[in-house]
This record gives sequence, structure tokens and C-alpha cells, in this order.
Amino acid sequence: MITEKDIEQFQKRWGDGIVKISKMFLDNEDYISETKQFISDLYSYSSEKVLFKPTLASENQFRLDKESALSYFIGNNSEFKEDSGFATKGWTNIRWFNAGIQLHNNLAISMGNYYFTNEDGDLKVEFSIVYKKDTENNLKIILHDSHLPYHK
Repeated sequence: MITEKDIEQFQKRWGDGIVKISKMFLDNEDYISETKQFISDLYSYSSEKVLFKPTLASENQFRLDKESALSYFIGNNSEFKEDSGFATKGWTNIRWFNAGIQLHNNLAISMGNYYFTNEDGDLKVEFSIVYKKDTENNLKIILHDSHLPYHK
């Protein structure tokens, strides 16, 4: 059974992972391997279809495989020209605010806002995420929908 504490710990781990990738990129360390591990550890691409709609993707909105997710996070992929590397933007902190969490045995859903902080300030992003335990009892993302708030 998944608990709310599991979700909160997972969210912290996800946020810490993005901050670590940003720092490694700025320090000229091996952020590419780190990002590949981040995706393998936190997304369920290895065992099932993942539905991922990244925040700043509009031309190739949906990232249904590891390669396209990696491109979104670190850029430098000629097949995804709009990707500038979301995880390499110098993020120093990510704060999560869950509007709600639903728990369903081996599945959980969360929705809310998260705030990405870098030297430019805070970027507010809305999210809906579905988590599922894999066969080894690890919590992984199977759906991640993330977007900027609507503005008139």
C-alpha cells in the first residue's frame, strides 16, 4: 500500500534529483549519466508505458520513451529542437504543494503546484502525477503532466 508519506518522500527525491542535475551541469560534472539514472529510478519506462507531458514542451508535447524524456531534461537532441535542458537551468530548490493526493493500493495520484527556484526567482508549475509500485516494490511515475498556469 502506498502512503501519503511515500508520495511526499518521492516528491522530495524527484526535486532533489533535479537540483543535483542542475548543479552537476553547472560544475561540468557527468550530468548526463546522472539524468539517465534519475529517469530509470523515478519513471517506469523500463517496465511499462509512461505518459509524460513536460512543462515547456509544445512542439513534441508528449515524451513516451526514455530518449525523449532525457532530451527534455538535458537538451542537445536534434530530434527535439525545442529542448534546452529543463533540468540544467540552475535550479537550487523545488517546493511541492499538493492540492490533493489519492491512494489506491498499488497506485497513487497527486495534483498541485511545484515551484522551481533559480537565480531568476521562482517558476510556478502545475502538476498531476500518477505513481505505481513496480514488481520490486519501488515507487515510479507512470503519468506526469506538468504545465505553466493559465494566463489571460
